[in-house]
Amino acid sequence: MVQPYLIILPTDNKGRGVFATTDIPAGTTIEISPVIVMEQKDRVHLDQTKLHDYIFEWGGELLQCCVGLGYISIYNHAYLANCEYEMDFENELMTIKTVSDIKNGEELFINYNGSYNDSKPVWFEVQ
Repeated sequence: MVQPYLIILPTDNKGRGVFATTDIPAGTTIEISPVIVMEQKDRVHLDQTKLHDYIFEWGGELLQCCVGLGYISIYNHAYLANCEYEMDFENELMTIKTVSDIKNGEELFINYNGSYNDSKPVWFEVQ
């Protein structure tokens, strides 16, 4: 389920991103999408491809990874994000929910660290 008021548009410096076409209140579930789960041995190969930047660590011990379907893998990163994601390991789903009010035309961000306000540097800023 991807809400119809979400669209993918080009961004100035991040390729593509997810944007709102209407105002969205805080606390709104905007997407629930399945994921494709892969084992740790697959991660070695994925890390050598363009998919490296689109996968999430997965599982209670983070030994697996996944690619989110829907728009999941297109949300860009922000340390103080306006959305958060939740992983449902049992049902292989990810949910995106707003944590602040979103304005029409605003880009939606998640924090790749897992918590919408985690300031630990992410992999592409450490390199």
